[in-house]
Amino acid sequence: MRARVRVGLAVALLFVAPLGAHAQSKVGTTFGDFLLIEPSARIAGMGNAGVTLDFGIESAYYNPASIGRLGGWAVQFDHAAWFADIAYDYVAVGVPLGKWGNGVVSITHLGSGDMDVRTVEQPLGTGEQFNVSDLAVGLGYGLEITDRFVAGGQMTLAQERIWHSTAGAVMFNFGALYRTSPNGLRLGASLSNFGTGSQFDGRDLMILYDQDPSRFGDNNALPGDAQTNSFGVPVLFRAGLGQRFSLSSDARLDVVVDAFHPNNNTESISAGTELELRKLLALRAGYQNLFQQDSEVGLTLGGGILGTQNGFRYNIDYAWADEGRLGNAQRFSLGLHF
Repeated sequence: MRARVRVGLAVALLFVAPLGAHAQSKVGTTFGDFLLIEPSARIAGMGNAGVTLDFGIESAYYNPASIGRLGGWAVQFDHAAWFADIAYDYVAVGVPLGKWGNGVVSITHLGSGDMDVRTVEQPLGTGEQFNVSDLAVGLGYGLEITDRFVAGGQMTLAQERIWHSTAGAVMFNFGALYRTSPNGLRLGASLSNFGTGSQFDGRDLMILYDQDPSRFGDNNALPGDAQTNSFGVPVLFRAGLGQRFSLSSDARLDVVVDAFHPNNNTESISAGTELELRKLLALRAGYQNLFQQDSEVGLTLGGGILGTQNGFRYNIDYAWADEGRLGNAQRFSLGLHF
């Protein structure tokens, strides 16, 4: 027991130590930031601290290693009422592969809805409309190497579209999970969205230009293309600790802590808890992104209903998150396990 505690403290110190460094915040400078929106209402209610959780398909986003412990077919549907009437939707399907492990296919979509096209000459609108749409398709795999250790990975194809211009990239996620004992301390780590940069292309970037404005009589409307900068991808490293406590035969408590090291923001820590009662009701609370520079987020709350119907298990979850001056975000999830 003492050895286990020493290991846990050592890992925790390794996670917390980098938070003292002064990192540069580069929020909004990467391609595919929509991939940082956490889909699961269950884990969102726990402060989005999910790197050590391996209880279902909803954990695959936070750590692809959890795919190795699916234990059967599973489907997850998520919807988030995001800011400014933006809609976020996520669906994932878990597929058992027998002795070869498990696979997951996921689709993420973020849509702005239609907006009026406004220009300097026509600030009230041109009569046209445009929208912003982000789409990602992921293919993940996880394998339970031992009863204590699982590992996994995922490949993601992401595309962002602004009216007639698009950009795309291929990214990879990697993760590992370790349990010190069947019901003991859990250690987890994952690297998300590792890949190359991307730049936009499309007919909206077609221009007419004058090669030499100082000359008269030449063609001052030559066709050309404007080029955007190449944007990096939002790489995120997560590492965390988790522990489950049996309070009674009908109640259990999960406590989780995650540390985050992103490439476009400062480091932070999130923590959360889940209290499950009689395998019917779950209550959750957490706090996200502690110590993050200029953080606008904070308290998270949530709850869920669990049950069994006609041979399959289901869970219906809701989460509320404080987003500072932007108000709040609400998530809804439905999970089916066969």
